Amino acid sequence: MARNKVQFQKGLSLNEFLQDYGTEEQCFEALYALRWPSGFRCPHCGHDKCCELTVRRLQQCNRCSRQTSVTAGTIFASTKIPLTLWFQAMYLLTQNKKGVSAMSLHRQLGVSYNAAWRMKHKLMQVMLERDYDQRLSGFIEVDDAYLGGERTGCKPGRGAAGKTPFVAAVETTAEGRPTRIKLSVVKGFRSAEIRAWSQQHIVSGSTVISDGLACFNAVTEVGCVHDRIVCGGGRASVEEPEFYWVNTVLGNLKSALRSTYHSVSSKYSQRYLADFQYRFNRRYNLKAMIPRLAFAALRSPPIAYKLLKIGLG
Repeated sequence: MARNKVQFQKGLSLNEFLQDYGTEEQCFEALYALRWPSGFRCPHCGHDKCCELTVRRLQQCNRCSRQTSVTAGTIFASTKIPLTLWFQAMYLLTQNKKGVSAMSLHRQLGVSYNAAWRMKHKLMQVMLERDYDQRLSGFIEVDDAYLGGERTGCKPGRGAAGKTPFVAAVETTAEGRPTRIKLSVVKGFRSAEIRAWSQQHIVSGSTVISDGLACFNAVTEVGCVHDRIVCGGGRASVEEPEFYWVNTVLGNLKSALRSTYHSVSSKYSQRYLADFQYRFNRRYNLKAMIPRLAFAALRSPPIAYKLLKIGLG
């Protein structure tokens, strides 16, 4: 049987990563080229000429004399962590199919746990914001899903306490191959919630395939075709061929979360889903994930630790 080209792609080896991003100078030059691909542009007046203050690696505009740095106004702003460690964190987050925990980053990078947690959540926030406005189109498999396991003595299934509901959607080609996914936390599976989700995440005119859950009928209110397949619960729904890819994605997601994290707080669940989603949607080119994530991070505004801790729930 032929090997899956995506699964067996070469990726970026550790040696290759260190050759490209092994020193502080290499990381600085990489960020400089990603932030100003056509050369320096002053963020204050737009002038394209500057001089560099070598001690602190600041760029001073020749017109307005305002100083800026390659990390100013970005997710890296005011960081005391070396750029090499930021790039190592990006490498670990993107090249591991199941992701990496803050505890693992703490041990592998040699930074405090709190620093590792901040790095991880800032990068996951970048992933979340990068994909948020990108909508699915064409043929889309959707399903209701939950984060959090069953608790002894509590109600099982839908409506169980301590679970975080989310919509799982997989965009497929006409040949039935998966292209992109959306994993979105919702307040519950009600028509109004699914209508709002559809407006934000699905292109009008798409064909949405769902099970018999009534709330998914709301996709028709935003101009989508709804193909409703009532298949019952349990194993029958899992084996339904029309839902093969959404069930596969959910299986891989839950396997990744179980093997990587001790637990996932509902407060940060959207970030963890975005982490998995980001890697899946860019799985065709593992080598490009690091510069792409760095590019997105340079275009994400700073986020204070207090705001980071608030989460999205």
